[in-house]
Amino acid sequence: MTDAFFGTDLLNDFDRLQRQMTSVFGGFPSSIRAGRAGAFPAINVGATDDSIEIVAFAPGLKQEDIEVTIDRGLLTISGERQPPWQDSMPESRHYAQERFVGAFRRVIELPEGADPDKVQARYANGCLLVSVGRREASKPRAITVQ
Repeated sequence: MTDAFFGTDLLNDFDRLQRQMTSVFGGFPSSIRAGRAGAFPAINVGATDDSIEIVAFAPGLKQEDIEVTIDRGLLTISGERQPPWQDSMPESRHYAQERFVGAFRRVIELPEGADPDKVQARYANGCLLVSVGRREASKPRAITVQ
């Protein structure tokens, strides 16, 4: 019904316009805290009562290719992703590439209660798992009513 009413050219024009807007403005965030579309590595941030949990989805990296730093409440994940073909097929020609290759850097602002002395990071199965502990004063606690 939509095609008969508007025609496929109009819908294709809207699709093209949306792609152009995304390329010009870097994508629209899905929430106020979301990052730009297509950023590498993609991240999830969550929290428990004891820690802030960050998962960075970074398949195809080696542990030594990733650097994690924390400074002034900012957690930075950086490194470089090498092309998978550089050693195995140096003479090959590539016609399309959808996988991100090159240097990357993601900066995550941590909440005030994060303790920079309680950071653990491990890389397993293509995921970087970073856990940042909370300061004791910032942890939720129950108050006894008298």
